[in-house]
Amino acid sequence: MKLSGSTRITLRAVALLYLFGLLVVPIVIILFRTFENGIGAFVQSISTPAAISALNLSLLIVAIVVPVNVVFGIVTALALVRGRFPGRGLVQAVVDLPFAVSPIVVGVSLILLWGANGWFGGLESLGFKVIFGLPGMVIATLFVTLPFVVREVEPVLHEIGEEQEQAAATLGASRWQTFWLITLPAIRWGLTYGVVLTVARSLGEFGAVIMVSSGFPGVSQTLTLLVHSRYIDDHNTFGAYSAATLLMGIALITLLLMTLLDRKRSTT
Repeated sequence: MKLSGSTRITLRAVALLYLFGLLVVPIVIILFRTFENGIGAFVQSISTPAAISALNLSLLIVAIVVPVNVVFGIVTALALVRGRFPGRGLVQAVVDLPFAVSPIVVGVSLILLWGANGWFGGLESLGFKVIFGLPGMVIATLFVTLPFVVREVEPVLHEIGEEQEQAAATLGASRWQTFWLITLPAIRWGLTYGVVLTVARSLGEFGAVIMVSSGFPGVSQTLTLLVHSRYIDDHNTFGAYSAATLLMGIALITLLLMTLLDRKRSTT
C-alpha cells in the first residue's frame, strides 16, 4: 500500500514527537540540572571517593564480563551454527532467556542459589562470598549480557558458510589454526559489535545488580547504584544528575563507537 505525501509527513511528525518527548526532553532536563551550577560543581560531584569507586567498580565488572562473554559467545555460536546435537533448541532458548526474564527475577534467583540459605550458600563458610559482593554482581551481569555476542556472531557464521574452513582443513590446517586464520577474521565485525553491546548493557544494568549488591559506597556500588542511592537515599538530586550524566557520557561514547563499527562493517 502506497502512502500519500501528507500521510508520510504525519507519521514522521508523530514519530519525531514521540522520540522528542521520550528521549530528548529527559536528556535536556538532566543536562540542565547537572550544569546549572557550572562545570566545576559537576566535576566536584563526580570526583568524590564514592563516585570514583563506583566508576572503577563498573569498569572492573565490564573488564571481567566482556572476555567471558567473548569466549562463551564464540563457542556457543560455533556450536549452534556448525554443530548438530540433541538439545540444540534448548540451548537456543537459554541464550534468549535474558530477553524474556526480568532482571529483578534474575537477582532473586541468584540469591536463592548463592545466598546464605541457598543451594550453594555453604561456600560462604569457606570464605567465598557471592551475594552482596563482586562475584554476585559479575554473575548477574553475565546473565543479562549473555545473548549479545552469540546473536551477533551467529548470523555472520551462517553468511560465511563452511567452505573456507573445509578448504583449510583439506590443506592440513588444524582446528585451532583454522579458527585463528579463517573463522576469527571473518567474524571480527560481528564479534566487535557484540562486545560493544555487552559493554553498554554491563554499564547500565540496574535491576539484577541491585538485588545482589550491598550498595555500600566504595564496596559494591556501581554507577547505576550510585545514581539510585544519591537520588532515593541521600536526596542529593544534583549528585544523582551528575552521576547520571557521567553514565550517559560513557553510554554516548559506546553508542558512537557502535555506529562507527556498523558503518565500517557495512563497507567491508
